Amino acid sequence: QVQLVESGGGSVQAGGSLRLSCVASGWSSRGSCMAWFRQAPGKEREGVAGISTSDGRTVYADSVKGRFTISRDNAKNTVYVQMNSLKPEDTATYYCAARSGSCGLLRGMYHDWGQGTQVTVSL
Repeated sequence: QVQLVESGGGSVQAGGSLRLSCVASGWSSRGSCMAWFRQAPGKEREGVAGISTSDGRTVYADSVKGRFTISRDNAKNTVYVQMNSLKPEDTATYYCAARSGSCGLLRGMYHDWGQGTQVTVSL
């Protein structure tokens, strides 16, 4: 049974930074992808960033390029997203997701999800 546990959410002012972590258990990280999604109230869940656990290749949504950085520590089965220059529109619940295979930012590609962590950015 795959378990993904997110942490690191919180409230910050616009321009601030947060780092989210996601620890995976019960899952082999070989040849897999771990990704971050987010969902704001009343909106669809959208992909933010993904990283291949085998070669470290990354993919980002245009809305976060240059501000967010995804990284991983395979030894710890952990993926991180460093979020800088946060904006109020980044406010959402952030979810960690995992899949075997290539990375992408389509929700339907992923079957394993964490419970989410709230990020609130205020002016």
